[in-house]
Amino acid sequence: MPHGVTAHPFGGLDVLSSAMAAPEQDERFVDRISRQGEEALGKIAEELISNPVVNGAIARAFEAREKALQAQEAAMGALNLPSAADIERVTRRIRSVSQRLEGIEDAIDRLDERVAGATTASGDQRLARIEARLDEMARDLAALSALVAPGEEPMPRAQERLTVTDS
Repeated sequence: MPHGVTAHPFGGLDVLSSAMAAPEQDERFVDRISRQGEEALGKIAEELISNPVVNGAIARAFEAREKALQAQEAAMGALNLPSAADIERVTRRIRSVSQRLEGIEDAIDRLDERVAGATTASGDQRLARIEARLDEMARDLAALSALVAPGEEPMPRAQERLTVTDS
């Protein structure tokens, strides 16, 4: 019998079960190959990093890149052109100013609303309320004076002050 084909209990070949087993074997095979490839790449990377020649070459490449950036900035500065860092700095400053300006606009809007609320009660309405309060106070004073000296004429000024002498 060929590999992967089993005898069926009722006397035939079980081709269906062998066809289903093949994808599982393929998946395991692909997983194993993938894992071995990752391990191999990891070992190669470790060896390259530990190699002083490769490590030095990488360090020199980064130094060269930094020097090239500095030379580029110097050349752009000599031509009076902004660098990417200059543009980024200006962009951040503009965003900051924009946010502050929005805050100021919000504060002005709130102040406008408060002023509008205060002016809705016009001067005439305020004057009418003040006059009503003054009338109420005048009535209270009249009631108080009626309680202190009911129906009598006020006392003459001369009688208000009596002098007491020792006899």
